[in-house]
Amino acid sequence: MKEIIRYSFILGLICVLAGALLAIVNAKTKPIIIANAKAEEKVSLRSVMPEGERFEPVKSQEETIYYKVYNKEGEFIGVAFKSQGKGYSGIIETMAGMKKDGTITAIKILSQTETPGLGTGIKEPSFTDRFIHKNIQELATIQAITGATISSKAIIDSVRKKAEEVRGLLEKP
Repeated sequence: MKEIIRYSFILGLICVLAGALLAIVNAKTKPIIIANAKAEEKVSLRSVMPEGERFEPVKSQEETIYYKVYNKEGEFIGVAFKSQGKGYSGIIETMAGMKKDGTITAIKILSQTETPGLGTGIKEPSFTDRFIHKNIQELATIQAITGATISSKAIIDSVRKKAEEVRGLLEKP
């Protein structure tokens, strides 16, 4: 009986120490993770709207809906936005750039957990370049990748849906 109590105490002590250690590591790394995510977001914004000089977030409460993009002269040239879709293995997050007329400038896959070899083909230029110079209506005509249809369709549908949403917000006075 004494051994059970002793082992329980030791196990409890180990759990408390492990939990405290995890909390300390989380507190130390959280600011670094947030800073890295913001830096990656800036790189992504520049890659989907290369002519953009200033990216102004448009928020609803605390959530960024899209970014207004301005060129060197300060003229509004378009928007950049994130979209999410359910792929085969998980959520696929995409950054897309769109001109004022609704033409997609580029997309970049931010995160995905698709099947290596098949689903990860969505990150390749052979797929992402299919979005360049397509307007919102033409997105539905983009060919999916053979063997990664669910992943491809998730990106196509999420970008189209978010582009329509952002376009509607831009048209409101």
